Amino acid sequence: MTLEAVVFDFDGLVMDSEWAIYEAAGAAFAQHGHALSVEAWATVVGINEGDDDWWRDLCTAAGVNGFERAVFERAYAGAAEKAARRAAMLTLPALPGVEVLVDSLVAAGVPIGVASSSSTGWLESNLDRLGLIRRFGTLVGSDRVGGVGKPEPDVYLKACADLGANAARSVALEDSAHGVTAAKAARMTAVAVPSRITQHNDFAHADLVVDSLTHLTADRLASLVGRVGR
Repeated sequence: MTLEAVVFDFDGLVMDSEWAIYEAAGAAFAQHGHALSVEAWATVVGINEGDDDWWRDLCTAAGVNGFERAVFERAYAGAAEKAARRAAMLTLPALPGVEVLVDSLVAAGVPIGVASSSSTGWLESNLDRLGLIRRFGTLVGSDRVGGVGKPEPDVYLKACADLGANAARSVALEDSAHGVTAAKAARMTAVAVPSRITQHNDFAHADLVVDSLTHLTADRLASLVGRVGR
C-alpha cells in the first residue's frame, strides 16, 4: 500500500515545548498551594484547552478540589511566568530526528503536514524560526477547524484533505495518547513517540511506539502502512 502522506503533531514531537508549558502550569498550581505532578499533567497533553472537560480532568488527575480555572489562568498568565515561558520556547531547537525525517520524506516525494491542537500561528512562527516551514504542505491548528482540537480527528482529516491524501493510507506521528486517539479516529496509522511527559500515557492503541524520530524512515513508515492496511 502506498504511503500517501505523513502528518506530524507539533508540541512535544517537533520541539519540546510541552515541558516549558508544564513548568508554567506547575508554578500556577503551586502559587495557590496545590501540587501538579508530571503524571497528572500528562493526562491532558494533546487536548485543546478550550475543551470543556480539560480543567475538570486535570484537577481530578492532580487530586485537587475547589481550584477555580479562572484563578489558575490568572496565575498562569502572570507577567513573570509568561515572560519565562516565552523566552524558553523561543530558543528551543527541533527534537532529534525531526530534520532528517522531514528531509527524507520530502526527498521520497511523500507529502507532509502538521496537525495540532495549538493555533496555526504558533505552528507558523516556530517552524519558520526552525527553518522548516517551507517543507510542509499544510499546517493545521485547531483554529482552522472551528476550534476543535484532539482527541477529535478534525485536524488530521483537514491536513490529509489539504495534502490530497487518503487518511487510511497516511501516517500520523504523535507524542500523546490523545493525539493517537485523534489519528486512529481519522483512520490513520499512528506512530507514538512519547516525550518525557507523555511517557506516562498508555499507548496500547498506537500501531508503533518508538523512543525517538531517529528510528523512523520513509521506507519504514511505508511498510507500516502496508502492514496495518491489510
